[in-house]
Amino acid sequence: MRIHLKKWIGILCLVGAAMVQADTLALKQGHPQTYVVKKGDTLWDISATFLEDAWRWPQIWKFNPQIDNPHLIYPGDVVKLIWVSGKPRLVIASRDTKLSPRIRASAITANVEQISLDSIGKYLSGNRIVAEGELEAAPYVISGREGRLLMGRRDTLYARGEFAQNNVGYGIYRTGETYFDPRTGELLGFEAVEIGAGTVIESSDGIATVSVERSASDIRIKDRLLPLLSQRIDSTFYPKLPEEPIEGLITAVVGGVTQVGQYNVVVFNKGAREKVKSGDLLSIYKEGQAVVDAITEERVRLPAEKGGLMMVYRVFDKMSYAVVLEASRALAVGDLAKSH
Repeated sequence: MRIHLKKWIGILCLVGAAMVQADTLALKQGHPQTYVVKKGDTLWDISATFLEDAWRWPQIWKFNPQIDNPHLIYPGDVVKLIWVSGKPRLVIASRDTKLSPRIRASAITANVEQISLDSIGKYLSGNRIVAEGELEAAPYVISGREGRLLMGRRDTLYARGEFAQNNVGYGIYRTGETYFDPRTGELLGFEAVEIGAGTVIESSDGIATVSVERSASDIRIKDRLLPLLSQRIDSTFYPKLPEEPIEGLITAVVGGVTQVGQYNVVVFNKGAREKVKSGDLLSIYKEGQAVVDAITEERVRLPAEKGGLMMVYRVFDKMSYAVVLEASRALAVGDLAKSH
């Protein structure tokens, strides 16, 4: 196994490549001087051994041109922390080939600055937020072929309603949650839970024949159809720090659970009106514990602590969907998410 700097094999490394900052790097207290690469390591993992903020990995990595193919890192390679012009840098210090005493550091030029949907698509939800009554007014499934009540991928179903034209992709949805802002009580939106997707083969007199191309669960009678073209997940994301300060709360976890972990999709109570954009990276903070001051007997709230990182991937007017990229501690609904 090898780590390839041009074709990153972990999503977190892709995130870091887009977040290069000019700030001073903070080294982790008690960091080692060298590190031996293990099978399964990523640049994010290795950088986290040395840095307080692992997402700043592009600022610390340099390659040694005296190493054969320095853009590749292999298990067993020894990574060493050096200083160049007063700044910390990581280099491959040794491999099977013996190095000369002098280590030359040159900047890595192959940083990847985007995330392909192919890399994270399996973690994302196709759920969407609709206006009140929109889903109820949409075309609906009335039957499967030969009267089947449950349909799935590669099946044919029949739907009733108004269809724009043939050969158009439709998402198949079911009524989900109604979201309210946990702080203000404002209505944020109505969720349409994606069950699958298909293409209208033909339609006549308000009845459409639909070829099911994918399904996350059984498609049922009364499930609704909405055109995919109106809400399409971007095929490529460009992770970045938000242009404007953003602060909000994790309102829910898609899937009905309350605990939040890596790659969970969460609902964020901020959207386009707060200038949230696809690709925005937000830090997740755990609320500090409430304790009693032993001297004053006052109840005091301890400071919030950073516990994770999430990337917004789908934005609506008042809310957004985000995928958790890093969770260093147990996270939950109600945790704070904000720009760095």
